[in-house]
Amino acid sequence: MPVVPAHAAAPPVARPEAIPPAPLRELPSVDAVLKADLARAAAERHGRQATTAAVRAALDERRAALRAGAGGPATPQEIAAAALARLDAAAAPSLRPVFNLTGTVLHTNLGRAIFAEEAVEAAVRAMRSAVALEYDLDGGKRGERDDHVRGLVCELTGAEDATLVNNNAAAVLLVLNTLSQGRPAIVSRGELIEIGGAFRMPEIMRRAGAELDEVGTTNRTHARDYRDAIRPETGVILKVHTSNYRIEGFTTEVSPRELAQIAQAGGVPLVNDLGSGTLADLSRYGLVHEPTVREAVAEGADIVTFSGDKLLGGPQAGFIVGRRDLIARINKNPMKRALRLDKVRLAAIEATLRLYRDPDRLAERLPTLRYLTRRPDDMAAQAARLKPAMAAVLGACFTVGVTACRSQIGSGALPLETLEGAGLAIRSRDDSGGALNRLADLFRRLPVPVIGRIDDNALVLDLRCLEDEAAFLASVTALEGAHELA
Repeated sequence: MPVVPAHAAAPPVARPEAIPPAPLRELPSVDAVLKADLARAAAERHGRQATTAAVRAALDERRAALRAGAGGPATPQEIAAAALARLDAAAAPSLRPVFNLTGTVLHTNLGRAIFAEEAVEAAVRAMRSAVALEYDLDGGKRGERDDHVRGLVCELTGAEDATLVNNNAAAVLLVLNTLSQGRPAIVSRGELIEIGGAFRMPEIMRRAGAELDEVGTTNRTHARDYRDAIRPETGVILKVHTSNYRIEGFTTEVSPRELAQIAQAGGVPLVNDLGSGTLADLSRYGLVHEPTVREAVAEGADIVTFSGDKLLGGPQAGFIVGRRDLIARINKNPMKRALRLDKVRLAAIEATLRLYRDPDRLAERLPTLRYLTRRPDDMAAQAARLKPAMAAVLGACFTVGVTACRSQIGSGALPLETLEGAGLAIRSRDDSGGALNRLADLFRRLPVPVIGRIDDNALVLDLRCLEDEAAFLASVTALEGAHELA
């Protein structure tokens, strides 16, 4: 027998794991997958580079599954299908339409006001072409973007002049920075509100450079409190409409008209922040009266600020209306440029404002007002129509019934007022709260998510804002797994 020298290397030993298992060897190559029909479709839709990366990722996933002992080999078409699904999911918009069945019409988290068709069309036109945004077509010179809506706003409010920024918080910020920077701004303690997202009026005032000068108490502020606070260095008196809450009981506040007289006598401007400002008298449509912008101007406010996407029913914007000399000062503030509106929103705002010229048809054409004025019996009839289809989709684990609802206006408008309506109440047969939470989660995962609310051991779908029943049913019929929840 030959002797192997001690220093000689041992012959290599084949390791079984170095030889790929048969299923791994059978996986198609990237090039083979890219030749599949679905891969060509993916490249056409998403680009070749993104498709190649998605194919590699799909192959890696299948390879990992095979090593874990799950599944079997795949064809190029199957890998291409997985890659296309991955690309389509990544390309899906994050800002998705939903069905707002929460019972809150102006839901801040769901985008507040729905645009009127006229506003949608105007916005699309502005997006599709160049527009005379800051160009004077008559004189062939540079113009001002506020000119497109200034006349309409003044006509509808009775104000001398107007300007716009991107929301009402910005409007208050700009007004205070212009008129009260480094100077006291007098405001009642009962009006130092906190708005959505934990934005507090005192913080906005400080950021504007105004010195907060609180007067009165939380529940009672008198005329003498304002008179005693006025000094030569005072910048403004600020009146804040507490639209998102109400103090009742032993209370006193100074009316806007009396406050305007106090401000005028003291030689300081009165700024009335209406928040959810409305241009229409809501009592005309059977709703509780909310102070209108025209009323605030007529009562003597020097400046009035309000929102565009709340009761007004248009896109997000902050309106500043009032005395011409003060508006001119505000427009000269360098911050105005940082807060200005773009052409798309201006086009939508102009179209929305024009609807107010025809108050007789406003409730038909403006979605916000149309939702707020829906008749309870119409919603009850709609619920009765939808009930059988919902019961069939959900199966035997849940019951579906027609229920009375109390809807809210939302976005801080008329916080104590609710609107009579109707909807669907879905309950688990075993009275399981967990099943309802899981069902609500399934609703949120639908092609067009359905957002309701859980109340009194039921998932309630308030129908006040549901107009397209066919689209709603088409989305709900895609619900899978509801029968397994209870």
